[in-house]
Amino acid sequence: MASNLVIIPTYNEKGNIGRIIDAVQSLAMTFDILVVDDNSPDGTANIVRQKQTEYPGRIHLLERKTKDGLGTAYIAGFRYALAREYAYVFEMDADFSHSPSDLPRLREACEREGGHLSVGSRYIKGGKVENWPFLRIAMSYLASLYVRLILWVPIADSTAGFVCYRREVLETINLDQIEFVGYAFQIEMKYAAIRHGFKLVEVPITFVDRKVGQSKMSMNIFTEAFLGVLKMRFRSRKWQRH
Repeated sequence: MASNLVIIPTYNEKGNIGRIIDAVQSLAMTFDILVVDDNSPDGTANIVRQKQTEYPGRIHLLERKTKDGLGTAYIAGFRYALAREYAYVFEMDADFSHSPSDLPRLREACEREGGHLSVGSRYIKGGKVENWPFLRIAMSYLASLYVRLILWVPIADSTAGFVCYRREVLETINLDQIEFVGYAFQIEMKYAAIRHGFKLVEVPITFVDRKVGQSKMSMNIFTEAFLGVLKMRFRSRKWQRH
């Protein structure tokens, strides 16, 4: 079994999933893939099953009955990885906004730079965003600034969804206590890791807006993230008093 598992949550990604699987499997470094599909009506899971025959033992599929959110999909994937022998566990989108060629760089940041988790960052030197309108870039950047100010964490891209975890990080964090399911989930996982004393390393990447399919971003997800950060801060202050 490979030591690397890439978790890719999907909902209606038939235009991307086959191509992203091929791209990851073409890398010189070996990565297994776990697709967590939330009962996509467009047949995403069927394409994954076809790819399982092309890459025996490398492609895994976890099908869920309902669309339950990004956070719960990743947690299901984390539990899958922990039940097996994977040393490094990755989060990655299906839509090529994260380049598969950056996966080895995230692994190396943990392996060679002493990171317990590494994050593909848009907002450090060398990182950038392509094909987003200015307003969306500004909102994303200001969201990360807001997180730094409220939670006092030194993360330039706290909402980033391109992440590599060492196994011990996921073993240490109590996944049952992770509360949020949208983009606040990404913030909460990083915050939990830092509070446990783990070292986070940011790796500059180029984030490219999706060309195929529809974005899953919504006002509810944005609101959860905004209010969720305040709730995390309040919760941490309560912990400090005990």
